Amino acid sequence: MNLRILTAAVAASLLAACGGTQDGAAGAEGGEAKVLNVYNYSDYIAEDTIPNFEKATGIKVTYDVFDSDEMVETKLLTGDSGYDIVVPTLNFFGRQIQAGVFLPLDKSRIPNLANLDAGVMARIAGQDPENKYGVPYMMGTTGIGYNVAKLKERFGGSTDIANSWDLVFKPENIGKMKDCGVTLLDTPSDMIPIALHYLGEDPHSTDPATIGKAADLLKSIRPYVQNFHSSQYVGSLANGSTCLVVGWSGDIIQARDRAEEAGNGVEVAYSIPKEGAPQWFDMLAIPKDAKHPENAYAFINYLLEPQVAANNTNVTHYANPVTPATPLVDEAIREDRTIYPSEEVAAKMFTYAINPPDVDKLYTRLWTEIKTGR
Repeated sequence: MNLRILTAAVAASLLAACGGTQDGAAGAEGGEAKVLNVYNYSDYIAEDTIPNFEKATGIKVTYDVFDSDEMVETKLLTGDSGYDIVVPTLNFFGRQIQAGVFLPLDKSRIPNLANLDAGVMARIAGQDPENKYGVPYMMGTTGIGYNVAKLKERFGGSTDIANSWDLVFKPENIGKMKDCGVTLLDTPSDMIPIALHYLGEDPHSTDPATIGKAADLLKSIRPYVQNFHSSQYVGSLANGSTCLVVGWSGDIIQARDRAEEAGNGVEVAYSIPKEGAPQWFDMLAIPKDAKHPENAYAFINYLLEPQVAANNTNVTHYANPVTPATPLVDEAIREDRTIYPSEEVAAKMFTYAINPPDVDKLYTRLWTEIKTGR
């Protein structure tokens, strides 16, 4: 794919957003060095996005990756994270706002905020009142990824079972997939609410007894789970060494496309279960102790350029909230209802809650028990 190179005029506007000129240092008002430190999920940006930004602005980007929100939160709450932009998921983000770790946004430095979907912004405002601290980057769902041929072999030539969480949470079903590799996300903040929802309980419940039901369900399927990981399954699904995952929509669709490109005979598919699934939003935020906030504003504004947002979606296969970007997204992706769900499917989705500290500790303890099989 040919990614858009910024014109000189756009480059100038980016630098203006961070208080500099094309010849001057970025963020001249604060004397910032022309560097930017970003902490984001792995496999979550187009290959040319950062080089194009660097070329346009002269700002050198150090881009580190993580594969769970817990990793980001540990760095933020410890203090002096060393990052200028982090990308937490909304429920973690809301809790981190309460902990006071983010810089309130100077929205005048992000003119491309006008490109964001008003409905998405209103929904996010439930955890970030007045959208004061964060900007949505991507959004997606958590569902089921599977190897089509291996599923058919074990379920009478049909893949219908993949349209239900029954495939994962009924031992007689998941047990049939054990021999070809099963992976669950290594994030209790995803897996416990999904299990609660499947049981007909409130996925936002803070009641220890109710949460315990979800833990018991997950423990019942533990013997059939090969591993817990939040990024490795992209490659293992694509090469056929894993046949069933609970994972993030864009990752699984990336695995599907990698398999197709490799021509290895592996067919991967993604399902949003009929019972409903989580929908989440990943947020761009500036830590309060960021050393280069002006450069961070420039990068956030750049990511909200319609063509840049479309390019990122075309590579990651996650939907973005930049309304003018939608027509620029590849048609096959734009029309894929596992990426841009229909209203009927969206009506059954739920978001994650902000857990209080005692519930977060309970999640962590139970997750350790689940993973170790205790």
